[in-house]
Amino acid sequence: MTRLRNLSGRLVALGAALALGACASAPTHYYTLVPPASAASGQGGIGPAFELLPVSIPAQDDQPQLVVRQGGQGVALLQGERWIAPLADEIRSALSADLAGALGHPDVSGLAHPGEPVVRIKVDVRRFDSQPGGYALLEAGWSLRLIDGDSTSRSLACASTFNQPVGAGYDALVQGHQQALGRLADQVAQAARDLAAGDARCPGG
Repeated sequence: MTRLRNLSGRLVALGAALALGACASAPTHYYTLVPPASAASGQGGIGPAFELLPVSIPAQDDQPQLVVRQGGQGVALLQGERWIAPLADEIRSALSADLAGALGHPDVSGLAHPGEPVVRIKVDVRRFDSQPGGYALLEAGWSLRLIDGDSTSRSLACASTFNQPVGAGYDALVQGHQQALGRLADQVAQAARDLAAGDARCPGG
């Protein structure tokens, strides 16, 4: 009986060691959509101050894990590949950084800006599709409202779609989404400049 107990104890210890080894061999990787400071999007030039509101995303993409396409209908949640922050916050932070570079102003969300014209920006992400080795797709509706110091305002509503080809690997996939968000920020920034100048138009309009 004692031998059986000792054997059982050794098996439990071995199982625990194997489990720990498996965990150690599969580390979790974290990703961000915020570009490095040296790679911030922008076409140069100065635009109006801006306020970026919280970004909405599709429910199926609102996960800590990267969600990727598998075939025509399947999707997979990658347990070992995760966003460093909630995806909606990641997208907003990336757009805020890119817009600041493009407009020459920091995001004034939550700050007082008395008498200064400000463009209030709302972005609703409608599709955020990921296929490793294939594409990073971003589809968004967005609106601008220019608020002047005299309380007058002008507004504009547009939509954009970007299908960014990506190479193999999850780093390339995240970089593709960074590039798509940078292209969106460039379009929003140009529209904000036009709106401030009294010439409201959507990209290609």
